[in-house]
Parts: sequence; structure tokens; C-alpha cells
Amino acid sequence: MSELRVYLPINDLQPQFAAWLSSPTRARGYPPYEGQNSLIIEVSPALAIHRIADLALKAAPDMEPGLLFTERQFGLLELHSDDMKELESAGKAILAGINAKPGDQLKPKVLYQDIIEDLSDQHAIILNRSRDASILVPGVSLLIFEMAPALFACMAANEAERAAPGAVLNDVQMMGATGRIFMSGTSEEMHQAQAAIIAALASVKGRKG
Repeated sequence: MSELRVYLPINDLQPQFAAWLSSPTRARGYPPYEGQNSLIIEVSPALAIHRIADLALKAAPDMEPGLLFTERQFGLLELHSDDMKELESAGKAILAGINAKPGDQLKPKVLYQDIIEDLSDQHAIILNRSRDASILVPGVSLLIFEMAPALFACMAANEAERAAPGAVLNDVQMMGATGRIFMSGTSEEMHQAQAAIIAALASVKGRKG
């Protein structure tokens, strides 16, 4: 039996998040583009994700898989398309195939959040050594956010960028035990992004982990 951990449709991929999701370290299949829609699934055991991929791609063969990855415990799949109906068809096939519904997923849990004002130069330098997206510069306000399951960082990053399009998405970590976002800009932008993340995560229906 497969356990549905995350069932995450994302409408209208924002420019920076789409570019990050298309980076070589993440897009092991077809890269998504700004304005496309995405469906992201996580299940356990990890290898069950291959049955998920089979169900999805046979139901909507014109859809593009961007990421198919297995961790120690969990498997994840990202699918994207210009047409949300294709993703809905794939989603229905997945849920029917594993006898699940969207509400069977885990409800996201916020583990930590903070806004650091006037980032120091030394702090920016050490963070830049490990980031996967844009460079951090001293003097900005830095939003940091951690949640579980990790894949909800994708929704959080996309909605944060939508709320504060002038801000900079510095890093998204969406694999592993927890998900993390690093975003920078003005203090006002960071508070807008923070509020958008909180609202988006609170809107997800699911079971307690």
C-alpha cells in the first residue's frame, strides 16, 4: 500500500520559482516554464512513486514530468503542463490507482519562521556558499521559513513570489525531512511574502502527521 504524503497542485508558476525548478540540479526531466501549472506528489515507500508516474503519464501522455526522485523513505514526482485539465486528469488517475483522495495527504506544519533585518555582509557571504538560487547581498531583509513535509516549500515559494514579485528568491529546499525557503528584499516585501506563505499553508486540507 502507498501512503499519500503530499498532493500539491500549483497554479501559474512564478518566474523565479519556475527558473529554480528548471535548474539542472532539480529538473531531471523536462523543465517547466513561467505560467505553466504543476502537480507535485510525494508517497511512501519511495519506489511507489514509479507506479504513480506510470498512472499519471498514461492518463495524460502530453504532460511533462520535470522531476522523478527517490529518497530513503519517500518518492516524489513533479508534473507540469500549460493545461490544468491535463494535470487534473493525471491527478484523478493517481488517486484512483492508490485508493486515496487529496485530503489524505499530510497537513503542512510550520516549524520555524523569521525575518532578519539588515543582513550583515559576513552572514550573506556564508549563506551564498550553499544557496542554489540567487545571490544574497548585505543590507536586505531575509525571510527564512521551515516546514514539513518538505515539498510544501514549493507552494510556499511560489505564493511568496506571487505576493512579493520584486523580492529575490535565494534558495528553496524541497527534499528531505523539512522544506526551507530563503527570500530577500525590503522589510515590507518580506512581511508580504511571510503572510502569503502562512495563508497558503493554512489553506491545505490534510491529516495530522
